[in-house]
Amino acid sequence: MSWITLKTTKARWEAELMQQILASHSIPSRVIDIGMGIYFGQGSQCALQVRGQDRWTALLLLSPPEDN
Repeated sequence: MSWITLKTTKARWEAELMQQILASHSIPSRVIDIGMGIYFGQGSQCALQVRGQDRWTALLLLSPPEDN
């Protein structure tokens, strides 16, 4: 199974919130730690990943709503 990175962030809570949104729609995802930010006092840099086949659905769910 291949995983695609959708978003990287310096706030782990933000990645976990997006993961919960995807889980509520039965889309498997994972949050992985990347970088050295935690060692330099910048917080933990994370990446939110989904399976390749769920990429477009996840992007639509996490995108901001369109204005009319």
